[in-house]
Amino acid sequence: MLVASILRVYYWLGERFDTSLLVQAVIMISVQTLLLKVALDYRPGRSFKGGTEAIPFLDAHEDSLVVLARPWGFWQWRSPKPYWHFLGMFAISLAFLQLILGSIPFYVATIGYLALSVEATLPIPQIISNHRARSCKGFRFSVLFSWILGDCMKMTFFFLADSSIPWAFKMCGLFQFACDLYLGLQYWQFGGGPGQDSTWEKEKDVRLA
Repeated sequence: MLVASILRVYYWLGERFDTSLLVQAVIMISVQTLLLKVALDYRPGRSFKGGTEAIPFLDAHEDSLVVLARPWGFWQWRSPKPYWHFLGMFAISLAFLQLILGSIPFYVATIGYLALSVEATLPIPQIISNHRARSCKGFRFSVLFSWILGDCMKMTFFFLADSSIPWAFKMCGLFQFACDLYLGLQYWQFGGGPGQDSTWEKEKDVRLA
């Protein structure tokens, strides 16, 4: 969400869509930054030299047939500094590109679709988790309800607002709405029963990851 929100801010510089969507992105950056700081401050420490308890999502691929290592241990760093360095360099790099390419419509559209695609695909890990476990255990109904309700309100605004809303918002919003509805179907089909242990089960709200 941090990456998607930062990209959306730079998208606004080129597209100048409704200001309320820019404000939403700025608020999301603030909230997600605070959540990241809390998560880094209170994550478990290493119990011994070379221990792995503090590495996020270490067991994410434990039951997978294919294990893909993250390049440079991306987002699995033990020290908090690389997280802030990455976010800072990411924002600075986008600012540099904005100065050079900000007047090119194709670049602006690419930034927009990239930002909104990242956000729209966030439910997919939860869908895969539920499918593998044949259960929605660990996924709260209240979260699902809030996602679908938010999607309904978002779609109403995108398609009925008097202000100009780029099609990137509408297309990616519809895809995310479809994913959330499929999560609702999974919840109705599988329920919150025991099922098989899921490697993503501990991520109860994947949008905070």
